[in-house]
Amino acid sequence: MIANAWLSLRRFFYDYLHDEKNETRLSKSINYLLIVLILGNVVAVLLESVNEIYKSHQQFFDIFENASIAIFTAEYILRFWCVVEARPGQSAWKSRWQWVTSGGAIIDLLAILPAYINFFVHFDLRFLRILRLLRLLKLTRYFTSLQMLLRVIEREKGSFQAVLFILSILIVMAAAGVYVVENQAQPEVYSSIPASMWWAVVTLTTVGYGDVTPITPLGRFLGAIITILGLGLAALPAGILATGIANELEVRKQEIEIKFQELLQSHDINLLSDRAQIEVIRKQVGLTPEQTQDIVLKLLREQQEKNLAAQRNPCCYCPHCGHRLPDATDA
Repeated sequence: MIANAWLSLRRFFYDYLHDEKNETRLSKSINYLLIVLILGNVVAVLLESVNEIYKSHQQFFDIFENASIAIFTAEYILRFWCVVEARPGQSAWKSRWQWVTSGGAIIDLLAILPAYINFFVHFDLRFLRILRLLRLLKLTRYFTSLQMLLRVIEREKGSFQAVLFILSILIVMAAAGVYVVENQAQPEVYSSIPASMWWAVVTLTTVGYGDVTPITPLGRFLGAIITILGLGLAALPAGILATGIANELEVRKQEIEIKFQELLQSHDINLLSDRAQIEVIRKQVGLTPEQTQDIVLKLLREQQEKNLAAQRNPCCYCPHCGHRLPDATDA
């Protein structure tokens, strides 16, 4: 009896903390409360940086911080405990380890870890406040657009690594080049290759603060070339990200189209009347209402065309789903 109650309790927490398909009022309320708490922590960090506000309301800020740590810690422990329900046939500790090493769990841990480390190793208070802003990353669990962005970054990490590698090589080469041509003219500015890297970074990234600039003709020529290279290099990450997001959207469109087709074949959905079910599927996949509507209209047109074809030749098409049936000519 106790074991069954324990398992039921674990399943209860899994449904409301891990199961994204659970759209009950309680699960939505829990999500909204956690979102408000995360945003409240961000606002608290911002306000604490104003010394007058922090000193006059220090007790409130401390109570709010301790309460947030307790809630986030309880959330992490409960997620760790109940995640085994995701794969009942798998070893419990294997499921938990897979969750602990996932991106979402690492973000949850980073949100509470600085507070506990501060008990043993005292940070500078300003540094600890900044670390608390990591709790903002917890919002990725509740917003599909942020999840999509993280998924694109994870899938395209090889491309981003290649861009960073190329950028690192160019920074070193640009710093070495400007050091060679500018060292004698500005020995205090370009005193070494590491010191010249600041100029290389701001030039390659096309920021160009202007605090460090070459003055020799050869140095300015080199700076022009590096700036032109930087324009092309700065566009690479944006292009990779844009392409990745477009591919991710296309994958999601195909996914929701396949789901609708499966439901149509099993007669579990009516695209004209089952708006609530369509909305649930849309939120699960993460498309906008407009994108989903386009897919629904496309499937309705295809279904209409099949029905018309079935009416013209009823012996060769199923009257329910519109799919072609084998006839004598197929033998």
